[in-house]
This record gives sequence, structure tokens and C-alpha cells, in this order.
Amino acid sequence: MPTSPLRILSIIPPMTQLNTPYPSTAYLTGFLRSRGIEATQDDIALKLVLELFSPAGLREMHERVKVMPPKKRSATLRCFDEQFERYLATITPAVAFLQGRDPSIGHRICGRNFLPEGPRFESLDVFIDEEGGDPLAWAFGSLGVQDRARHLATLYLNDVSDVLREAVDSRFEFVRYAESLAQSQASFEPMARALAAAPTLVDSTLQNLTKIAVDRSKPNLLLISVPFPGSVYAAFRIAQTIKAYDPSIVIALGGGYVNTELRELKEARVFDYFDYVMLDDGEQPILALLEHLDGKRPRLNLVRTFTRVDGAVRYFNNREPDVPFAEVGTPTWDGLPLDQYLSLLDMLNPMHRLWSDGRWNKLTVAHGCYWKKCSFCDVSLDYIGRYDGAPAELLVDRIEEIIAETGQTGFHFVDEAAPPKALKSLADELQKRNRAISWWGNIRFEKSFTPELCNQLADSGCIAISGGLEVASDRLLKLMKKGVSVDQVARVTRAFSDAGILVHAYLMYGFPTQGLSDTVDSLEYVRQLFLEGCIQSGYFHRFACTVHSPVGRNPEEYGITLKPLPLGGFANNDVEFIDPTGVDHEALGQGLNKALYNYMYGIGLDANVRTWFDIPVPKTKVPKDFVARALARR
Repeated sequence: MPTSPLRILSIIPPMTQLNTPYPSTAYLTGFLRSRGIEATQDDIALKLVLELFSPAGLREMHERVKVMPPKKRSATLRCFDEQFERYLATITPAVAFLQGRDPSIGHRICGRNFLPEGPRFESLDVFIDEEGGDPLAWAFGSLGVQDRARHLATLYLNDVSDVLREAVDSRFEFVRYAESLAQSQASFEPMARALAAAPTLVDSTLQNLTKIAVDRSKPNLLLISVPFPGSVYAAFRIAQTIKAYDPSIVIALGGGYVNTELRELKEARVFDYFDYVMLDDGEQPILALLEHLDGKRPRLNLVRTFTRVDGAVRYFNNREPDVPFAEVGTPTWDGLPLDQYLSLLDMLNPMHRLWSDGRWNKLTVAHGCYWKKCSFCDVSLDYIGRYDGAPAELLVDRIEEIIAETGQTGFHFVDEAAPPKALKSLADELQKRNRAISWWGNIRFEKSFTPELCNQLADSGCIAISGGLEVASDRLLKLMKKGVSVDQVARVTRAFSDAGILVHAYLMYGFPTQGLSDTVDSLEYVRQLFLEGCIQSGYFHRFACTVHSPVGRNPEEYGITLKPLPLGGFANNDVEFIDPTGVDHEALGQGLNKALYNYMYGIGLDANVRTWFDIPVPKTKVPKDFVARALARR
């Protein structure tokens, strides 16, 4: 370790999201500074996209398109090649518009004669006005210039992204990069082969940005946080670059992906890239590592940390209390280019857009989940199982500090499930201080959210909530240990909607013992929730069994048999199982998502739910007025 003053750099690797910084580095940087440690941060994910989606980046893409045989070019590549000069002229103003730095160009974008339009614009054909008018008038009216232009500019950027993926690097997407190399990948071999291969344009751009970040910050210790499988490969590429560029820099890996998938890490080759791999909340492990690097703590006393010793992976965990949630400090976005994030509008649904549109200050109301019983959830892991709250006064102090730093009053509370009592206390304190903010977050649809509380939350600034609805079956909800009933969810979601708060429902299919009829009934229930104005948005996801969930730990209680885990010492999370129902959940998923997509646009709400499926399904047993009667009983 260098004898010069300790300098820590925390990096967000590609890809996470483009509209706002992923919060892990903001939390770590704020915490370290609160302890008097020199800490900076950098978002290389954003910088990578801005570098690629620039005139220079487009020229690089075009060079690769030109050498492809014409017969092998898709419609996307042909459009890009034929209209390249227009793409070159418009990429800078389009990006500036999505960053909010050049709003006046929105009028030209709306005219539909400015941006070149590739295959992505075909999605607008479904909205063609029967009288030949504006196909987007239903969504934006005659004056919604900025939102209309943002949607068109997003389609334009998606076209360019398709070019990048088809001609340069098939692994690239806006929210993930080379995800398959890390997602439940027991063997490290695919990752090793990818890292040994010649770098693509994306890789070489990433390497250059990494060197620039290191030259600017001159860190002794680099912290890389990987929240998702789609950011792991880039993290390894960054570490590989630094090891070759300046091997004196110590590199540590952590984040949500590590906490779920690398808990049984045995692959020694990981430490060709990283010196340390840390589990769970990073504050205490980092403090212990700093003491170790400073010669004040033996390696044996590291906290929740893997490292390589004599060629083998060793795990050290001197059990020490974690830093209390009330003492982790206030996140800081200092050092991140807040004016350069891209607000994308890819889906014309007022709730769904929140995930990609607008820059939100991300904050946590409490650590962990106060419920921590759901059988499909990783409740045995620290980030869910260890609940730790903070006084409302302290939370609002943090909110006010963040507003003073960023100048932005929008907050996304990223809790697993924000507790009703904590949200009420937060609303009380915000109202007491007369502090005006906008906020949204994740909750459980429990009966504590009365119409009175929902109205108070709306008055405090709540604009939207999301929560797990899962299935329309009290039997399955009980098996899932959700602690809610179907009737209750209908009443709670309606209470939020009546208060003017948008509601997004997370939905599930393929849960153990969930038969064909159960799934069809779930869709009928969801249809009625949309029809009655209880929810405005939703997403169906296929159940995945994880080794850390109650289902994965006690499969016999759920009537399933787990398949053996693949051999390997790298990632370990999802586990395959034998479904006793024999249902083709894959075929059902297509119909479920098609229905939900239409429901979010108010289409097909009067149609029989069976029409959405391409395979024969039974009639629903849910009465047509089920939700209406549940609402009448509140």
C-alpha cells in the first residue's frame, strides 16, 4: 500500500441505468467522507454511453457496418447506413435534448422530419389515427411537445443501440452488458474467455474511460459495486485494465450481485482481477480493510471478505456489528455529472416511465425488510433479513442535505418494502417542516395503508408506489407467506389510486403448485384491477427459485424437487426445480405479458382473458365483479 495519503475511488460500472446514478457509490462516498476519509466517485456507465453515442462513436459504428456484406445487413443497419449523415448531424442535439440541456430542439423532433427513423419507430404504427391524424395525440395532446419529443428521441436512440448491438457488440444493451456471462453462471470459464478475447469497441472505450478516471483521482483503493449480472463483465474489464495500467492500486468488489451470487466463491481466478471481494453492507468491511492496509489489523480479522492466499480462496469474517443505519451518513452525488444523465421515455404509461425518466435522488427509509417472510424472497440474506430503521427527523435531515447539494426535490425510496409506520412518520415530519418534495417507492399492500394514510402520503409528496401483488389466489398468497389477501390488495391499491397516487403491481407466474387455472385466474383479477382503476401499471415475472429463499431451502414444503446445482466455484443463486404441475409456463408468459402491455394502454379491458393466449386455457373461475364487490366491502 502506498505511503501517500489514502484516496478511495468508487466506480459505477456499465450497465445500470441512464436517467439517474445508481446509489451504491453515493452511499459509500457519503459514509467514507463522514469518517474523514478522502473519497471520490465516477459513473463510467454513463460516460461509456455518452462516448459511444456521439459523432465519433457513430463513425466507429459506421466503419463496422460498411465492411459487412449487404445481404447480411438487417433493416436497422441498412437504415443507419443509408441515412448516416443525418444520424451524424442529429446525435449530439438528440442526446442534449434527453439530458434536458436543449429543450427547444424538441419542436423539430416532434415535426418527424428531423431525426432519421429506423425500425424502432414501427411501434408507432399501432397508434395510427383512423382519420390520418397524429398517432400520438392520444398520449400527448396538441401541446405535449417535450414528452412527445422525448419518446421520439428515445426510439431514435434505441435504433442506434440496435446498430451497436448488431454491428459491434452483441452483448450490449442500455441497462445490461454481457449479462449471460455472470447470471447464475457456476463456471468462471465463459467470463475468462471473454476477458481474454480481443476487446470490442465497447471494451476499448471502457478501458480508455477507466484510465482517465484513474489519472484524475489517483486512488490507492478502488471500490467497484456490481448490483446486477449485467454490470459484472464490465467490472472485470475495468479491473483488468487497472491491473495492467497501475498494479499498485488495490481493487475491491462488492454490491448486490456479489451478495446474492458469490457467497460460496471458490474460483481463484477472480483474484487475478480483484484483491478483495466483500459481502453485504460495505461500510464495516471497508473500514476493516482500511485498517488492514494501514497495518493496524491482521488479515485474519477482515470482515466478510474473500481474498486469495497461497493460490486458494479464503474467507475472513471477524464478526463485528454493522454500522447502524442511523450512522451511515448522507449519500452524496458530488463528483457525478448530474446534468448529463438521459431521461428516456420508452413506454407511454405514466407509472412505467418513472424508472427511466427523470433524475431521482435515491434514498432508503430503512435497512432491510420489516416483513421478511415471503417464501420466494432471499430473506436469509443481510440486505433483507436485517431490519434497521432511523428516526423520521434524521431522514428528513438527509433529504434536506441532498436537496441542498443536488438542487433536485425528487426522491425514489429504494427499500425492499418501506414500512407504513415509517412512511407515516416521514410524512408527519415533511408536513411539520413544510418541505415540498416528490417521492415514490416500494411497499407491501397491507391493510395499514388506509385511505386516510394514503391521502396523507399524497399530501407529503408521494406520486407513485409499487408493490408485490404476485397472484390472485389466497391459497398461493398464504403459501408465499405474503401476509395479504386478494380482497385486501384490491382495497389498498384503490385507496392509493383514489388519493392520486399511481400504482405499479409486481406479478408472478410459475410459483410451485400454481396450475394453469391459477394463472388464468390471476390475469382475470389483474384485468379487473385495471378496469376498476386500482392499478395503472404492472409487470409479470417468471418465478425463479433461489438458494437463499425459503423455497430453495425447504423445497419439500412447496411440493417441488430441486435439481442438482451445476459444478463450479463462481456464481450460485438460481436453482432449477421439477415443477409438479407440468404447466408450460413459458407459453403462458407470452400471453400474460401481451395482455398486460395492452392493459397499461387501456386496451382490451373488456375482452375475455383467454384471447391473449396462443394455447388452450380453461375459463376463469373469478367472478366478473370480484374486485367491484371487494371494493364495496371496504
